[in-house]
Amino acid sequence: MQLIDKYIDYLRFQKRYSVHTVRSYRVDLEQFIDFIGFRESSMKWTEVEDIHIRNWMVSLMERGMSARTVNRKLSSVKSFFRYLQRENIATNVAGVVKGPKTGKSLPVFVREKEINLLLDNYDFGKDYKGLRNRMIIEVLYETGIRRAELAGLKDSDVRLEEHVVRVTGKRNKQRQVPLTGELEKDLQQYMEEKQRIFPGMEYLFLTVNGQPVYPKMIYRVVHKYLGLVTTLSKKSPHVLRHTFATHLLNRGADMNAIKEILGHANLSATQIYTHSTFEKLKKVYKQAHPRA
Repeated sequence: MQLIDKYIDYLRFQKRYSVHTVRSYRVDLEQFIDFIGFRESSMKWTEVEDIHIRNWMVSLMERGMSARTVNRKLSSVKSFFRYLQRENIATNVAGVVKGPKTGKSLPVFVREKEINLLLDNYDFGKDYKGLRNRMIIEVLYETGIRRAELAGLKDSDVRLEEHVVRVTGKRNKQRQVPLTGELEKDLQQYMEEKQRIFPGMEYLFLTVNGQPVYPKMIYRVVHKYLGLVTTLSKKSPHVLRHTFATHLLNRGADMNAIKEILGHANLSATQIYTHSTFEKLKKVYKQAHPRA
């Protein structure tokens, strides 16, 4: 539909959402209009009511979708109706719709001894693929950056003389993440080898064919190697982001500093990691206190 295409352009060029986010919004909206029968009737956006949105949510839940997924899809519809209201096309009927309640799930993370075992003892191989895979794991764990942020890194973003890496996050916001001495050394060796094999390529991480890595490939790499050291059901790049934040908190890092490194817009997004550290404190208490 032309109106949705116009809205998608608004997200891309004015809000500057990532390609992945824009694609999700489009899929959610197309699912919604399919449900309410837009293409089979003459219904207009001004005729959509909150009951249509609620019925759609119920259908999603009946199909087995989690409350978290339904809330994400509802957020797409709410954003679209806010746009319609700003453009004086329709009233924001989605504004009164509340999503299903979700239980708070603690972020899962890899234990320190497990990640050290992987990075210190496992042989990734001496060829470019092996060096790259190890660097993907190391950079994700030692910087806490997102999968999409890692895929977008270029050689020019690695500023060894300043001991930082420049990261372009959500909505094209840039931040600088500090590098450890060990990571600087490993990055320099990796970049020299990459430029030897693929001279002139600006992206930091490349496929064996010399093309920039993509999110699904990064996921496969992380899933494979985390599976060697942990039995966690989730073994994704985001687990390494959780691991980074949790390990820093466990070692006394300042919450606000972690917020800035992770690129969170507000502190509440970072505070979820305190639950993981509190679980560790409770375990220590139960083991140490004579009356526990």
